[in-house]
Amino acid sequence: MTLEPIEAKSDGQAPGRLSVGFEVKFAENAQDGTFSGYGSIFDIEDYGGDVIKRGAFRATLKEWSAKNKLPKMLLQHGGGWAGSANDMVPIGKWTKMSEDETGLRVEGRLFTESERGKMIYAAMREGELDGLSIGYRAKEFTLGTKPDEPYRTIKRLDLMEVSVVLFGMNPVALVDAVKSDIDDLATLSDVEKFLREAGGFSRKTATALVSRVARIAQREAGASKSLDDLLEQIRSTSSRIR
Repeated sequence: MTLEPIEAKSDGQAPGRLSVGFEVKFAENAQDGTFSGYGSIFDIEDYGGDVIKRGAFRATLKEWSAKNKLPKMLLQHGGGWAGSANDMVPIGKWTKMSEDETGLRVEGRLFTESERGKMIYAAMREGELDGLSIGYRAKEFTLGTKPDEPYRTIKRLDLMEVSVVLFGMNPVALVDAVKSDIDDLATLSDVEKFLREAGGFSRKTATALVSRVARIAQREAGASKSLDDLLEQIRSTSSRIR
């Protein structure tokens, strides 16, 4: 989304457009609050007509690394144009960003110690808040010259922040993993509870699944299979289900 500058009207009133220092690009989008996803997907034309090319983040990530920092994590870009000062307080911290063959891969952790963080975490766990968005300055790009070409093909940019958002302009880029409490599972009862609360299984289905996995694990490993080994296999199975 390219934001146009404010223009003065003859009556002294400005139109409903704001000038900001960077552009907003939406990408669709446990108790430890960790999650991962893609802030941008390469070679996908978004709803604004832009395409970001592989390598566009290389220089900006190197610059952030030199400062031993990463872009900020906000919610809805700090509340958008009508946001308050509180909206600009980060909701978490990005712990890793890198380019891969798909796009800008990000990993981060929500501040679940706060009520705000818990609310955001719950919405992400339910899949209702699954968008990621990048705020950036385009540094190098080409404009399309034909009707079937993207409006802009961006080859280099300065990344300012990556936000968790409700809706995104690039429907392919989503939060793809929200880490739950799998590592804290200690008993078969814990596994059953996790499947019901995090996986959405009914009590009957969760109980049947845990019993079935336990029997399969015992059969494959023999009667000497320890409880710890069983739990590890069930954790692995639960993780794949998530």
